[in-house]
Amino acid sequence: MKIESKKIKKINNIYHGFFSRNGGVSKGIYSSLNLGFGSKDRRVDLQKNVTIIKRKSKANILNLVNQEHGNKIINLQKKNNKLKIGNADGIFTSLSNNAIGILTADCAPIIFSSKCSNFICIVHGGWKGLYKNIIKKAVNLFKKNNIKSDNIICAVGPCISQKSYEVQLSFKRKIIKNNPKFKKLFKLKNKKIYFDLKKYALEKLLYEKIKKRNIEISNLDTYSNSKLFYSYRRSVHKQEDDYGRNISIIVKRNR
Repeated sequence: MKIESKKIKKINNIYHGFFSRNGGVSKGIYSSLNLGFGSKDRRVDLQKNVTIIKRKSKANILNLVNQEHGNKIINLQKKNNKLKIGNADGIFTSLSNNAIGILTADCAPIIFSSKCSNFICIVHGGWKGLYKNIIKKAVNLFKKNNIKSDNIICAVGPCISQKSYEVQLSFKRKIIKNNPKFKKLFKLKNKKIYFDLKKYALEKLLYEKIKKRNIEISNLDTYSNSKLFYSYRRSVHKQEDDYGRNISIIVKRNR
């Protein structure tokens, strides 16, 4: 199963998708489209799942990164046949028929495309990456290629929702210290604090002058939708030994 952004789908020559956990070959707690090479899943099954994604996207190459919860984005300027192309939390490219992707298990997958479809980008939007301004870095890569902010379309995919994202007071203080207006991202319920990661991503996008009309945010919650998504936090609460990772990709087609 693949979730799509209506806004990005309208861009010519772009294929994208926030894939659910369904449609792969992995077994057990990894069932079934697990792309987490950092998990304990069988390598043969992981490789088969890679092949499935490449076939669905009709891409010759799929590039991922070794994610670090930072703000580094690799500017991919020539074909690289390696699956993992470096340590980073995002990929930017103008290459055609080259799928770029990131993996998530509660964090926000964020896809960008220029309206002209010449440039695409995908980033891993965990709170740490957002805090370290990974969105600013992504937007700056478009600007360096003469793409203005109002010509960028962005989609934030399925991730953990506020109702499922309990945090500590120290976390709240850290985020608010960075910007006092982020106090609105927190909700107190039954003496517990809950954080809105999706709105945090939205605020960061708006700060970089991306038009609200050009932004789409999924309302799907990875934590509560166990049939659709892997979730790190859910696996911890269920005391599972490990967890799978959801993949999101974008591909620029040949014209």
